[in-house]
Formats: sequence, structure tokens, C-alpha cells
Amino acid sequence: MLSPNSTFYPRPLGVTPASSLPQSPSAPLETSRQLVGDDQQDAYYFRSLEEAGIKLNGPQISAVRHGRGPILTLAGAGCGKTTVLAARAGYLMEVSGVHAGSILLVTFTNKAAAEMKDRIAALPGIRPAAARAVQARTFHSFALTLLRHYGVQEDIFGESRAQHTVLKMLLRQNGMSEAFQPESLLAMLSAWKMQGSDTADLPEKTQDERDAKRVLLGYESWKQDRGKMDFDDILLRAAALLRDPAVLKPLQRRFQYIMVDEFQDTNRLQYEIVQMLAGAHRNLMVVGDDDQTIYTFNGARQESILEFDKVYPGARIVTLDINYRSDARILGLGSELVARNKRRRDKRLRAAGQRGDAPRFATPSNAEEEAAWVVNQICEQVEEGQFPYRDIAILHRTASSSRAVFEQLVLKDVPFVQHGAAPVFYDQSLIKPLMDHMRLSLNPRAMDALPSALGPLYVSRDAGLEYIQRCEQEQAKKYPLIHLSKWDKLKPFQQEQVKERIKLIKSLHKLKPIIAIQEMRRQFYDKYMESGDPTIFTHYKETMLETLDEFEAAVKKFETVEEFVQFADELSRRHREMESLRRAQDSDAVQLMTIHRAKGLEFPCVYWIGASEGIVPHSTALRQDIPEDQKAALTVQQTDAELDMALEEERRLAYVAITRAKQHLYVTSPASHHGKPADVSRFLLEAFGMEVPDKRKPREEARSGSTSSSSNHGHASYNRNNNGNSNNGNSNNRSSNGNWKSIGNAKDEGRRENGKGGTTHQTSSYVQHDRQRSAINHKDHREMEMLDERDEDRLSEKRGSGIIRDHKAFSTPGLHPKVAATTSTSSASTHADSTRSGVDKAERTETVAVWKCSSTKCKAWLRQKPAVPSGKATKKANSGPPVCPLCSGTMIAGTRQVPMTNRFGK
Repeated sequence: MLSPNSTFYPRPLGVTPASSLPQSPSAPLETSRQLVGDDQQDAYYFRSLEEAGIKLNGPQISAVRHGRGPILTLAGAGCGKTTVLAARAGYLMEVSGVHAGSILLVTFTNKAAAEMKDRIAALPGIRPAAARAVQARTFHSFALTLLRHYGVQEDIFGESRAQHTVLKMLLRQNGMSEAFQPESLLAMLSAWKMQGSDTADLPEKTQDERDAKRVLLGYESWKQDRGKMDFDDILLRAAALLRDPAVLKPLQRRFQYIMVDEFQDTNRLQYEIVQMLAGAHRNLMVVGDDDQTIYTFNGARQESILEFDKVYPGARIVTLDINYRSDARILGLGSELVARNKRRRDKRLRAAGQRGDAPRFATPSNAEEEAAWVVNQICEQVEEGQFPYRDIAILHRTASSSRAVFEQLVLKDVPFVQHGAAPVFYDQSLIKPLMDHMRLSLNPRAMDALPSALGPLYVSRDAGLEYIQRCEQEQAKKYPLIHLSKWDKLKPFQQEQVKERIKLIKSLHKLKPIIAIQEMRRQFYDKYMESGDPTIFTHYKETMLETLDEFEAAVKKFETVEEFVQFADELSRRHREMESLRRAQDSDAVQLMTIHRAKGLEFPCVYWIGASEGIVPHSTALRQDIPEDQKAALTVQQTDAELDMALEEERRLAYVAITRAKQHLYVTSPASHHGKPADVSRFLLEAFGMEVPDKRKPREEARSGSTSSSSNHGHASYNRNNNGNSNNGNSNNRSSNGNWKSIGNAKDEGRRENGKGGTTHQTSSYVQHDRQRSAINHKDHREMEMLDERDEDRLSEKRGSGIIRDHKAFSTPGLHPKVAATTSTSSASTHADSTRSGVDKAERTETVAVWKCSSTKCKAWLRQKPAVPSGKATKKANSGPPVCPLCSGTMIAGTRQVPMTNRFGK
């Protein structure tokens, strides 16, 4: 049963009340008005900007004034990089006398390019003709214009559905209809091309590689025969054209000043194009943030920023570190979180944004409760006039992780826009065949459901439907699928499979939905979906299994197949009615999107859902946390370096989620994920100073080893004095076969990193009752007085379904912080024999007064308030036993053993 009311706290579960909330320092108030004196030569330009309301800070002024030569502008989240790019274009024209047509500004989206041109046109003193002459383009727009100029006339073949149709046709022609997924083939091909490689050079060492290559070469031939090219072809052919000096040199002479926005998102081929254009004069300004490199699955390379001053020796580096977006506490949380990454340029953002509220955290029992809490609170906020719907965003990690909140929004008639135009979860191509099998169990003659049943029978959909319809005209059957059992084009074992499948369909409506789905997966569906080369399609399979697990989690609350199918159909109907909101530009609707899609956006109020282990960080980045015997069974082995890189990208993703919020941030960490216990994301605990042990190290080594302080994580930062020498260059030394493997695991592209040795057998997820704890940071006790009083005694909280988890995150008195960080905190039973369990003897327990739930079925408990001096007693202190936070029952006085500590961990 879901808890009707959400409870948000000032700290995540697992963080002691004595831990301070990270907070960014305040930024200086000086702007160009104070920093640029009237006696300076370019003062008139900054005065005109100020009159237009554009007041630049110190780092922004430095970037805008940059003249010739390469410059790397590190632009932290919300630090005004678009303003800097536009202002520098104006400075070049107005102060430096550069012709507008000599400026090329490259970005990634048409919207960003249009905004840049509008910003430049709005600058004081810039004539409309000059604003139009500045070339603000996307990479693809620039490349396509170049190709058209040199006579390339092929049509653009960029619609993904059409591409999938062609690939399916080629797969059928080659007898491989069930061997490969079109999405995976296209991802492979795209990643290969974005490395600058030709399709003819695709590897062919194994039979699977040869089969995939044959299909992809057929795809390339199909496009060529019909005069078509896709988006990757545009960049690939433009780069090839630029290698001709007769083409390149005129462009180098024309574009004397080149600026690149969102530089961290460039792939190898895009970077090569930029380098060629800037090769003659090196007047290159790149603006980006390595902490926001979250598109490695599209080929984005963090090395572009980390190694920029190696590629361009003597390059200036300017850091835009004043954030105008977020509350200092929201910014502090994000900054402290991402600072744990090792491969990054060192920067600490300072806050200049409007003050809001401190981040709030909750631990619902599962995704269903999480969705109910979030949507209920959104409704309350809107009803109370705190926000319109449009000011609220819900961010999630993967498409499947939004299923529960999607349903709550639809069922409660909350207007929302789901970015990405994804279908209702139950209408997804992966889920629909299972749904249609259940529909056929309720109505065997549901002809709309028949096509989905043919694929898992390895029957051509078009030919199979045509045969069934022809037979139906001659003699209708209660189960039209039975006609296939007599189709002479099927082999005898396939005809027998048809009969067995019909038997299964007949039985499904008698089962609970969860049992029906598990039975279909066991008998045929998992095997059907897992067809294809296991070493190439790992990511697709991981996504598939995650989606199917989410499907099982979704149906647990339904008792009958009929009830569930009706619910799914109603959900689809109501969602179609709300689709018009997406087409309305300024509709008042909640914004629902993945964290990846949210990059570059900002919202007054953000809900980040799914901040739990296995979600963020994603399970694919946590393989070091599984036992060695299980790791050995993985289809694709990943090195520690690759896993480190994957984990750092997950941490950057969390940073992006947090820094989308302006004034209000709510973070929810479900205690279970797909029916399995899930701890609060390690990223949140680390941001509060908790040391999360490296599970790949042996226990004794982890227990005796020292840890670095939270203020200095011992990271090899990349800055002016450290050019990233810790990089071993693995990213630039991959073999052809290595490229192919990285392409197959498309979402893990670019995970190349120095690793840490050592592995060990693991027991369960990383934060447990016996987990290691770090010392508490005592630096700022004033923060404690700002915290919600109820959170100080929140020593237990619901975990999973009805399971109570002790909230044991305490420091050990008398221990040095580094020693305390490596000392395990054990449960009460373990304390009884600490010598046997290997727990440090300095760790002691004490008996304290608590409130216990009177119900024998509920194990909730709360620590009682310490006695206060008479005269200072508050009304709340004398109000009697509290209400049980889990079952709302009566609580009674009792005692409990807990690790010995005090309020501030002194």
C-alpha cells in the first residue's frame, strides 16, 4: 500500500544530521561597470552593453576581450556562455574591426544557432546586415552548405522510421530478420562513421561481424542507388572535401575567427573539421564544460577539452565560474558531487543566482510510491500558487524509469509534455508484443493484435498476415493464428510452435498479469529478443532487460489480465487526448524528460527521480560491484578503466540533473528497483562527505587504507598547471576491433580511463548495515540550525516493501577522520561480538530512549528528544508520543542500542 504523503528531508537517507549541506561561495558583485574604467580603450563597448542591460563579470570580460590565438573557455552550468559568445562576436566587429562575414560560430542545434543570431542582432551598435553576415550554424548546416556549394545534390535520408524500414527489408533479403535490431545496426554505423572511418573498412573477423557488415554495405548501396545520404554522411563527406587544399584554403581565408559552442559534445569527426578550418590562423575559441560531457554514446569526447592546450600549445584558458542560475545550496550540491571525478578540469562555481530553498530528499519505497509523492506534491504546489505547471520539470535517467510518474500524471489529469515524443510505455515496440498476446487471450479475434504475435513465431509479418486473411475469408476460426499451423511455407517444427503458442494464449487470461508476463518471457520472448551477436548488442540487451523488468514491476498491482489491459488501453487513450499540449509552444504543462534532454535548460522547480543505485549510477556502470564469478559470465568484459569512465559519466549526468534547478530541487531515491533493494545513489552520499568504499578492493585493504578529505579528493585535475599528464592515451590507441566493440556498446562509447587494480567478491549493494562510514565534517555547525528538526531524529525509514532500515550514519568518537572513514558501523547484533566480526574496538554503542511502533507488524522506531532544561521546554517536546511515520499507528516508549555519538559528532 502506498504512503499517501511524501516526506522530504534536508539530507538523503544514510547521511548523519551532523553533515553539512554543501554550499557554493557567493560570487563577487563587481561587473564591467566597476571593472572597466572609462579611461580604457574599449570602455565605450562595455558602456553600451550596460545600457542594454548586459553587465559582464570579470571572467566574462576576459573571454570577450580575447583577440587572436586559441582560447578554451570553461563555462560552468548557468554561467552565461551564450552571452559571452554573442558579446565576443560584437567585440570583434565593433572594437577589433573584424568583418562580420569572417566570423563562424558553430553549435549543435538549430534553436541554439537561431538564438545566437538573435543575441548578436540585439547587441547595441550592431547593424542588421552585420548580424546576418555572421555565420551562426550547426555542424550539419555548415557541412551541407559546403556540399551543396560543390555540387552534391543527394537528398537527405534522415527519418529514423524510414531507415529502420530499409534495414528490415535488407535483413529479410539476407535471411537475418531476427538476427539484428535496426536500432543497434544504425548506432554501430553512426559511431563508426563519426570516427572518420569508411563503411568498407568495417571489421569482419567473426561471422556475426561479416553478417552485420553485409547488411550495412547493402544499406549504403541502397542510399547511393537512390541518391540519398543520411546525417552522418553529410559530416563524413564534408570532412573528406575539406582535406582537399583547393577547398580548405579559401574557407580558412574567409573564416578568420571561429567559435564553437558546447565543445564538450563534439565527436572526433566534428573536431577534425574545426581543426582544419582553424589550422592556418589558430584563431579558435571553444566554449564548453567537461563536467557536462554526457553524450559519449553519440561519440562526444571529453578529451577535446581536457587536452585542448596540448593540441594548441600556449592556448589561453578562461573559466566562467559565476553561476547566475541556481541557489547557492543547489549549486553547492552539484559542485561537491562532480568534484569527485578524477578526469576533469578543476573549477569551483560561485553563486550569484536568486535565493531559493535548500535541496530536499526523499526515499519512497518504490517507483510507484515515488511517482505518487512527486505528482501529489506538484498538485499541491500549483494549487497553492507556488508555481505554474510550466515551471516544473521532472527529470529521469532512462525512458523506462519514467513509466510510473507518466501514469500518475495521466491518471490525475496533470497537463504535461513528454519530450522525445515517446509512446505510452505499454505501446513501446518491446512491450507491445506481450500486451498483444494478452489482448488475444481476452479476444482471440483481435486482428489488430495479430501482427505482434507473428514476430516471436519467426514468421514474416506481411506474408503471415496475408495468409491468415486469405484463410479467414474461406473459413473463419475462433483463433485465426491456427491457420499458420497448416501453412506449407512453415517447417513442421514451426507449425507445431504455432499450436503451442495458441495453447499458451488460451491460458494467459486465467493468470495474474505478472505470472502471464513471466511465463511468456520464459517460454519464448526473452529468447526471441536476445537474437543477434552478444558481443555487439550488449547495450541493446541491457536496455531491453531493464524495460522488461520495469514492465513486470508495473503489473504487480493488478489481479487480472483483463483489468491490466483495460488500464493500459485507458492510459493510451487519455495520453492521446493530451498530445495537443506538445504542439502548443507556451502551454502550461509539467515538463517530463530525460536528463540528457534537459541539458542546456533550466527550471524554477526540478524533481530528479530515480537517484538510486542501479538507476543513477546506472547498473551498466556498476559491474565492479558484482562478484568475480558473475562478472566473468558477462558477454562483454570491461576493464576497470572503462568502468571508471562509465561511473564518471554517470556522475556528470547527476551533476547536470541538479544544476537544471534554479530555486527548488527535490531528489527522490526509491528504496527498491524492479523488486530488488536499492540504496541511495552514492553520488549524493559523497556530496555530503560520505566516503563510499571501492568494492573492487579487498576488504582488509579498504579497511586499512587511508582516504582523502572531502575538500581535496586527490584528483589529478586538469588546469593551467596540470595538462592532464595522468591520461594514458588509451582513447587514441584503439584497434579496429576495439572500435567495433565500442560501437556495439554504443551508449558506453568513450569510456576510456585509467583504472584502479584489484577486485573482490561482493555481497550486496554498496551501502549496507555494515558499510564503511566517513568522519563527519564539523566545519560549519550553523548549518544545523537551518535544518528541519524532524530530520535530526530520522533514524529509520521505509526500505523496500515493508522493510525497516536503520539510519546508521554516525561518526565514532575519538577517532581521527581518516581512521573513522575506514571503520565499519555494524548492527546491534554485530556489536555484541565486535572482535569476531572484525569491527574496530573503538566503536561503542549506547542504550537510548526511542519511540517504537505499537504494532507487531511494523518495526518503525524514532529516537526520543533529549531532555531539555525546564523553562526551555517547548510545546512540541511535551506533546506525547509521535504518530508512526509508516503505518500511522500509536508509538510507545522503549530503548534501543545505537552507535555512540552526539549531536555534532564531536
